[in-house]
Amino acid sequence: MREVLKVRNFRMLWLGQVISSFGDSLTSLSLLILVNHLTGSTAALALMVIVMAIPQVTIGLVAGVYVDRFNRQRIMIMSDVVRGVMVLGFILVGSRETLWLLYVIGFAQATVGTFFGPARSAIIPKLVAEDQLMNANALSQTSDIFARVLGTAAAGLLIGVLDVYWPAFVIDSLTFFISALFIMRITAPSLPTQAVSGGASMVGQQLKEGLQIIVHSRILTGTLVAAGVTMLGLGAVNILLVPLIVNDLRLPETWFGLLEVAQVSSMILSAAVVGYLAAHYRPTRIVSASLIGMGSFVALIGALDAIWQLWLVLFAIGWFVTPLQASISTITQTAIPDELRGRVGAALGTLIQSANLLSMAMAGVIGDVVGIRGAFFLGGALVILAGVASAQVFGKGQGEPTHIETTAESRMANAV
Repeated sequence: MREVLKVRNFRMLWLGQVISSFGDSLTSLSLLILVNHLTGSTAALALMVIVMAIPQVTIGLVAGVYVDRFNRQRIMIMSDVVRGVMVLGFILVGSRETLWLLYVIGFAQATVGTFFGPARSAIIPKLVAEDQLMNANALSQTSDIFARVLGTAAAGLLIGVLDVYWPAFVIDSLTFFISALFIMRITAPSLPTQAVSGGASMVGQQLKEGLQIIVHSRILTGTLVAAGVTMLGLGAVNILLVPLIVNDLRLPETWFGLLEVAQVSSMILSAAVVGYLAAHYRPTRIVSASLIGMGSFVALIGALDAIWQLWLVLFAIGWFVTPLQASISTITQTAIPDELRGRVGAALGTLIQSANLLSMAMAGVIGDVVGIRGAFFLGGALVILAGVASAQVFGKGQGEPTHIETTAESRMANAV
């Protein structure tokens, strides 16, 4: 990872990401605390979370098309600058009468943010060598996690001490502008701006083309299905962890911080082994093995009866998360040509967010039908199923090229 950070262009992107992630988590918690302070309603809190998630589900795929059509570096810079201005609008909300503004700005900010993620993922392969991709992705993800933990802690401390919210939003705005400055310093080759004629029909055609590439690739199909089924199993589990700890194990809420430390610490530590795994195993094999291991421990949570057992299990789960995420990112970056990376990255984000929202929405029903502990057994089983199914799909596609050609000739041949 030290070698990766020696690459100047990647270092600029990484520094911008870390600073921006700190600001994002600062605002995310501040918004929830502000909504709770103004309304005291769990429904209002849930609405805030849903509003922030809707853009990825509704326009995420379209955002990927534009990421493939325009200069990705400029897209990231514009996304940061626009969000840096937007986040200052949260300062105007100070009563229930202006609460609607919180939702409007939150939705708008999240919409702009849907362009940043695919652009960043698509540009990383242009900044580092292919054999450095796994380490670069692992470093990006662990740094993002660490920055978000610090941002969450800072939000609680800032609001708890000052009893005001505007400093959090001002700091977040500054982090967006600082991130934009770092990204401006990147000197990476990028796709030339493509012709924008054709309007909505052209966008629809390019979106269709990107989805067809995914459907006809076993590697990409296996990766996306595995990620979607996994989140379908984990979304409800993440929600039901609260009643398991508070209602079933009868423990105080103060334990949540220590449990988060258990999983976050192992996620950060596991980044140290990603380089070894990348040197000895294919990313597809790492994905399948990580899902099976993670699912087994998730299912085990349903049988626990002590907090120390839960702490150890969450610590174990964290060891699978970083290799899994780094492998998925590496697959989507290397299995397809540069001109399609934005669409595939956006498709992955949209699928994961949709499955997560569906699973969280059904958390209450699942808990009532099979019980809280049964939900963990079911969620773990779905993750294991995703691992086994992905291994089967990847195994059948071993003869498939690891890089999908999309020249005009190959497209014509495929059409014939």
